[in-house]
Amino acid sequence: MYIVPKIEDYSPAALDKAGQELLNAVRQEADAIAGENEWKAFRDRWMARKNGVLTQVNDMWLKAAPGPAKRDVGARINEIKPLAEEIIQNAWRRVFETKLLAEHEVAKTVWKVKGKQGKVTIRDLLLAKERVDITLPGIVRPLGAEHPVIRTMNEIVGVFRAMGYSIAEGPEIETDYYNFEALNFPPDHPARDTQDTLFIAGQEKKRQRDRLLLRTHTSPVQIRVMQQQPPPIRVVIPGKVHRADTADATHSPIFHQIEGLAVDTNITFCDLKGTLDHAMKSLFGSDVKTRFYPSFFPFTEPSADVQVTCFKCGGKGCRLCKMSGWIELLGCGMVDPNVFKFVASNGYDSSKISGFAFGMGVERITMLKYGIDDIQLFYQGDVRFLEQFA
Repeated sequence: MYIVPKIEDYSPAALDKAGQELLNAVRQEADAIAGENEWKAFRDRWMARKNGVLTQVNDMWLKAAPGPAKRDVGARINEIKPLAEEIIQNAWRRVFETKLLAEHEVAKTVWKVKGKQGKVTIRDLLLAKERVDITLPGIVRPLGAEHPVIRTMNEIVGVFRAMGYSIAEGPEIETDYYNFEALNFPPDHPARDTQDTLFIAGQEKKRQRDRLLLRTHTSPVQIRVMQQQPPPIRVVIPGKVHRADTADATHSPIFHQIEGLAVDTNITFCDLKGTLDHAMKSLFGSDVKTRFYPSFFPFTEPSADVQVTCFKCGGKGCRLCKMSGWIELLGCGMVDPNVFKFVASNGYDSSKISGFAFGMGVERITMLKYGIDDIQLFYQGDVRFLEQFA
């Protein structure tokens, strides 16, 4: 193993001899390298900044040289260093080529073809390593399936898109104004209570209309859309909502809704009935019938709940419909004129326009459609359950 000698004779001949001995030593050590780890140790021994051989040459030859000889010593070192570094790099090239040739059959082929002509390079071998045979079949990665809730939501949205409705979305963190006040909820309405609504903490000092909460329905988006777009408007609003419900077989604190809004001149309750009847037939089959009976929602007047004939028994009566032949699916109604007052500045004059709104729970429809008896199955991530819908 080469050790940097001290130089006492600084004649040109002596300096040439010392430099040649150093280069011979680095060549011999480079030729003996057989693997990547050996090369790294070899490189560090010769090129380390603190105690590498080339650093020691500076310290023991140049710094120790008397003043008149420093110029000649420095010139010799400047000639030796690049040559030694080139030998070290060539050793790495040889080790790397050997590794590529040992690991990759394509690299061997390239070496045989170009090596005879003396033109093979590391780049050739690296490209050979990455080469892809386009005649081989591709890697088929298994694709996931739509979650049953998302699938049902997309089906419902698709029905209304075919009827000319646009899609709108809004934030899940809403203000009391959009979630309640602008939808005609009175200040003392039970839905505002913390037993039903999840309020963001630390809002006590704010005005009630500015307090933040997790939206309890997708209806706030109706107000936001009407603020942005004057009538006429037809929009369907899918999204996630939150309520302070205890999780059980039929309740979840997080679920999904789809709401719809149509506003124009001369819209009547007949338009609402025709729209929903067509939508239910598109979703559950042309034999399905609908019926409406009075209900109450703060933001619609008149309001109605919609039932459809049981799509399992065809209205004859079964366990799914509790022997009634009918299944309740959604709520709807004509937009209350009080709601239009909050967006009157954007052209919503209740004396000139009218509209209807409807909303439905996606999980409920999914459970009925696929015969699922526990809403919690949708959120447990059990692959055995979800694979049924793949």
